[in-house]
Amino acid sequence: MDRLVEAAKKEGQLNVIALPRDWVNYGEIIDTFVDKYDIKVNELEPNASSRRELDAAPQLKPDVFDLTMDVAVSGADRFAPYKVQGWQDLPDHVKDPSGSWYAAYGGYMSIGYDPRAVKAPVSFNDLLQPNYRVALDGDPLRSASAFGGVMAASMRAGVPQPEQGVALFAKLKQAGRLTDPAKANVVVAWDHLNAARSAHHSDGWQVTIPRDAALGAYHVQAINKAAPHPAAARLWQEFLFSDEGQNLLQKGFARPARGEAMLMKGTLDREQAAKLPKAPGPPVLMTIPQTDAAKAYLKREWGKSVG
Repeated sequence: MDRLVEAAKKEGQLNVIALPRDWVNYGEIIDTFVDKYDIKVNELEPNASSRRELDAAPQLKPDVFDLTMDVAVSGADRFAPYKVQGWQDLPDHVKDPSGSWYAAYGGYMSIGYDPRAVKAPVSFNDLLQPNYRVALDGDPLRSASAFGGVMAASMRAGVPQPEQGVALFAKLKQAGRLTDPAKANVVVAWDHLNAARSAHHSDGWQVTIPRDAALGAYHVQAINKAAPHPAAARLWQEFLFSDEGQNLLQKGFARPARGEAMLMKGTLDREQAAKLPKAPGPPVLMTIPQTDAAKAYLKREWGKSVG
């Protein structure tokens, strides 16, 4: 590590992309990295989608990527394999065997709600009741969080059925109760987003993960094969997957990929872990073919059915 730190400090900079400072505590993570290593971090297009990250890479030259798994798998030939020191702690199903990409954190799709206005929803079908004003976290054709919301609503016996998710939101639209987050008393989004709202606002916002729709997903990290600062890129990965980095992600209400191993070793922040929304069980993870098929279906049908 000492040689890597020395080489990274010599480079002096790190280019990151698509890391909003209010997303899984990335603001504090970046600031801590800067303070720890005295390396300047250039924050490029914080709100870029995973697909945009790869499309913009030749021009913007990010050193590292934070991607949804389906995009990472499709772009794996553009990454430089590198295995962090905590590699063995990562579950096999969230890492590429060669080290091209691997998950740093994950989460569940959740329903956030205002308990002053509505009862706690038990299932997505509860949202069809008249007093629920519902919002997705963006456009499901562009936002991974909004897409996940539609897919969670589509789950039947652990299997996504995209037509069911589209139908539910079409009914909400027809009833005039599909709105934007500022006007909603229910927001369907990743649990870390709803949990952050609950923690940082005084409106009593609550979070639930429906037992019949425990859809999860991971965000994976990768190093740009053409990284202008290759040592800094590798040091960033080491930091993000260190106990410190994983606990900082958890502070942003994400579920660290090394969390189970850290819990066994006694290095996980148990106090913060207790603040995460209660999960009903292991997450259901969509396969790449399921994700591709669902995206194709939404591309065809969302505009016609929901608009």
